[in-house]
Amino acid sequence: QVQLVESGGGLVQAGEPLSISCAASGGTFSSYAMGWFRQAPGKEREFVSTISSSGRTTYYTDSVKGRFIISRDNAKNSVYLQMNSLKPEDTAVYYCAASRQSYPTANVKPYNYWGQGTQVTVSS
Repeated sequence: QVQLVESGGGLVQAGEPLSISCAASGGTFSSYAMGWFRQAPGKEREFVSTISSSGRTTYYTDSVKGRFIISRDNAKNSVYLQMNSLKPEDTAVYYCAASRQSYPTANVKPYNYWGQGTQVTVSS
């Protein structure tokens, strides 16, 4: 069973950066595509970014392109999301997810494992 634990969330002001991390245990991390999703109050969970198992391929939702960077360190079983130029609309609980398929996807269904989430709040 794969366990995912997010960390690094917090309260920042608009325009500031924040980096969140996700540590995996219990599985073959280097074979999983990884994704970040977020859920704001009263809204559905939405895709933010994904990275292939090798780290060579990444995708982003349009609203974060050019501001967020996803990366991974397979030696440390970790995936990261560097968030720059944060906006109040980025406020949400951010979830890390792992998919047993190696190629990245924005769809929720292929993700087999989920973390408990970390709160990111951006004040205006």
